[in-house]
Amino acid sequence: MNSNEIIMQQQSPDPQKPQILIGMGSCGLGAGAKNVLKSVEHELKRQRIDADIVHTACIGMCAYEVLVDVIFPGRTRVTYGNVKTTMVPQILEEHVGKGDVVKKLAMSQMFLDNKKVAPYEGLPFFDELEMNKNQKKYILRNCGYIDPDSIDEYIARGGYTALERVIKSMTPKAVIDEISKSGLRGRGGGGFPTGEKWASCAKYSAEEKFVVCNADEGDPGAFMDRGLLEGDPHAVLEGMIIAGYAINATSGYIYVRAEYPLAVKRLKHTIEEAKKYGFLGENILKSKYRLEMYVKEGAGAFVCGESTSLQNSIEGKRGMPRTRPPQSVEAGLWDKPTCLNNVETFANVPFIINRGADWYARIGTEKSKGTKIFSITGKIKNAGLIEVPMGTTIRQIVFDMGGGIPKRKKFKAVQIGGPSGGCVPESLQDLPIDYESLIGAGAMMGSGSFVVVDNTTCMVEMARFFMNFCANESCGKCPPCRIGTTLMLDILTRITMGQGEEKDLEVLEQMSDEMKVMSLCGLGQSAPNPVKSTIRHFRDEYIAHIRDKTCPTATCVALYKYEVTPEKCTKCQACIRNCPVKAISGSTTEVAFINKEKCIKCNLCYEKCNFMAIK
Repeated sequence: MNSNEIIMQQQSPDPQKPQILIGMGSCGLGAGAKNVLKSVEHELKRQRIDADIVHTACIGMCAYEVLVDVIFPGRTRVTYGNVKTTMVPQILEEHVGKGDVVKKLAMSQMFLDNKKVAPYEGLPFFDELEMNKNQKKYILRNCGYIDPDSIDEYIARGGYTALERVIKSMTPKAVIDEISKSGLRGRGGGGFPTGEKWASCAKYSAEEKFVVCNADEGDPGAFMDRGLLEGDPHAVLEGMIIAGYAINATSGYIYVRAEYPLAVKRLKHTIEEAKKYGFLGENILKSKYRLEMYVKEGAGAFVCGESTSLQNSIEGKRGMPRTRPPQSVEAGLWDKPTCLNNVETFANVPFIINRGADWYARIGTEKSKGTKIFSITGKIKNAGLIEVPMGTTIRQIVFDMGGGIPKRKKFKAVQIGGPSGGCVPESLQDLPIDYESLIGAGAMMGSGSFVVVDNTTCMVEMARFFMNFCANESCGKCPPCRIGTTLMLDILTRITMGQGEEKDLEVLEQMSDEMKVMSLCGLGQSAPNPVKSTIRHFRDEYIAHIRDKTCPTATCVALYKYEVTPEKCTKCQACIRNCPVKAISGSTTEVAFINKEKCIKCNLCYEKCNFMAIK
């Protein structure tokens, strides 16, 4: 059965009925999508409305979940954001039942299937919303538009046509050449040329070879892989099958974070559906090529995101890195040639095959081609997933797509790449985001986490937070990482408590350089990046903690000093009554006094004072 025959047989929603799309990704479910779904089902029956319900995944606008979209045949798609169950009856009665948009609740409308139709008066287009300015949704093109559990809907939007072309008209070498020509680089962090990796693996002959997808997304603030796996799992699988064909792999593994139960469930369903339709297993699309695919749930360790640790985990061993060489392309899983890429890298492959390497290479910069997905979080208005061309500036992401900083706070920096990345300050906000530019600024692309911080964030404490994460997640195999992260954490902790010395900065910088050179794997090599980048760009904050024993942002609790302003104190004794350690003295005739030696800095006196007498 070829893809054209499958499209003819698909059972898609009735095109003559209104469609109600409900975001059922993890972000939507966390915001209450299940209750909204139940309410929609109940109201459709109660109001006797004939409409189809489509379960979609995250469309990227996570800050506005639960998202509900209404599509009428021949009319544009209308989006309702932050939907509560109390809003459902009105939306269904007025919009689905009568065809009148509830404008006070509607966020936007979208072009459906790229067909321009007259907009509803007074509503902004989806592409005109601030979060979607300058986005180019190629890899995320299906997320939020299709039911991810429906292979038919994926096929209806061009799914598996790239695989069909590869199997029927391209040699493995031609596939590798096309990927190489496109300039696609690994989206897992290092940015290694994908075609070069595939070519290296293809040259080794073996009865058994493996293609592996790294979906062990562990960076704090990262959810790009989750968004793709929940929203468009077939695209990732199709890319893996094409990669398997290119290197002549016999088996594939998707190593997915166990904390992503919805992604795991959808991946297993996706594999079964692909087998039924002849895209996986024996004689793929009636060819001689065969490939088996398995889902392996992660062991819960951040280090398992490192390629060799991941392979040890698949083999049932403890997740610890291996010494290299040999590289995985020569001796990976069970000492067999193994090609490993991450989720986003594989999702790019069908698009490149369908559109062509030349077309893809025109997107991005000279050395960083294509688009990149980022999860933008932190002190930002529009938290969620975005996809932008390589070379987009930090300013564009923060202010055009992110909507700026809430509560009129000032943009201070962005942490790019999680624990492996670094902090880029506001002064470099016009820096284009590509592999080389970020490295030059002391950061790195990483997998795509983009954590925005404002002027209330202490950069010393932020460096300590990431070092604490790395120290806890170190597997302990090599001393530079095991001991280095612990010692650096101790120094950073002392600094945040006002016990640091100026020589500590020199020690931190020296240890950062040594760990980068001496650590066995990427975790230890990149763990010092947040420390080194914050010292480089925010040295004055470190100096304030060390010399003045103060935290400029009043974040570090150990450096708090509570004092009573005599002229404001009304002698009401509220602070005295609420102090849990009796550190405050005074009476109805005496101004309150705080004993700093007894004070545990619980902040209760500050909270309970109604006259702002405590500063």
